[in-house]
Amino acid sequence: MGLFDNAVPGGNITKPLMIALGALLVGKMLSGRSEEQPAEPQAPAPTPASADGGLLGGLGGLLDRLRDAGHGNVADSWVGTGQNQPINANDLGSALGPQVIHEIAQRTGMDEQELLQQLSTALPGIVDKLTPNGQIPQHHQVASAFNS
Repeated sequence: MGLFDNAVPGGNITKPLMIALGALLVGKMLSGRSEEQPAEPQAPAPTPASADGGLLGGLGGLLDRLRDAGHGNVADSWVGTGQNQPINANDLGSALGPQVIHEIAQRTGMDEQELLQQLSTALPGIVDKLTPNGQIPQHHQVASAFNS
């Protein structure tokens, strides 16, 4: 996997977790989702997310969601060059929102709580690896990390 080696404790990223990360950051893992699931009328997408930018509009959208939910210091620690702060699985779930978690859980076949637990463990290291100079990369750079 190259870029993601040692990004998570134990260095082991399972295929469902890669699908989940791809869904959040890239979107390529979610082709055809609009035909399979109609949008819920009471919960329109709060961000201009596209199939190319993941469910939240890519890495920047994910970080914005975390900041909006009051976890800006945590998210910024992942992007910055210092120590990565952990995030609680429930806090991550609240930041992402139930619709996003449900969508990813369906795509991966994982239980929602297990998904959140794995994402909360993996995201600090993954975001850190994607932002080696404290800068958010362009979308195509994030996408290429999932293709290598």
